[in-house]
Amino acid sequence: MSRLSSLKNWRNTLTLCLLLAGSHQMAGAGVIKAKAWLAPLLIDGAWHKTLLSDGAAVKPWPWADTWPVARLRAPAHDVDLLVLAGDSGNALAFGPGHTRASAQLGSNGLAVIGGHRDTHFAFLQQLQTGDVLQLQLPSGELRQYRVQGARVVNVDREPLLATGDHEQLLLVTCYPFDALRAGGPLRYTVSAVPQPLIYAL
Repeated sequence: MSRLSSLKNWRNTLTLCLLLAGSHQMAGAGVIKAKAWLAPLLIDGAWHKTLLSDGAAVKPWPWADTWPVARLRAPAHDVDLLVLAGDSGNALAFGPGHTRASAQLGSNGLAVIGGHRDTHFAFLQQLQTGDVLQLQLPSGELRQYRVQGARVVNVDREPLLATGDHEQLLLVTCYPFDALRAGGPLRYTVSAVPQPLIYAL
């Protein structure tokens, strides 16, 4: 075999490998986009089934490690989110999550919902004292909250979870909102207390 044909075979092999690697990367990106499009539809469907089944937990897909536990709305900011069970990274990729170590949503105590600052909970920086939040529970019960205030907490120095006999909702996200790197000890927290429901969702 001549040196020229050997070089040609080597180039053809390299070209084929590069094409296969590129195709693999594009397929992976396509799967991620498909999941991002399909997951909210499946989660919404699971929430509707939950409401129809008297609050029984319904997983959006068989292998899911989370399920919808509430619908959170901030009407003045055109926000409508399904809250998932747990606040692990897997759950937070699809929406805000209810911290299992906190109080049950809609019950006495401090119920904590966490979300990513650059996606689902980016709107927290727009909330003002007095704004209304609405929460629909799996039973279909509607609860209304009024924002009491917001503050930045260093979780290395002050734990977020607290005990108490009074119902309170705490929305939490990383801070600052425009940070280039995720993580760090700072959290932006919005506290809200229950109010009489004036209108339905």
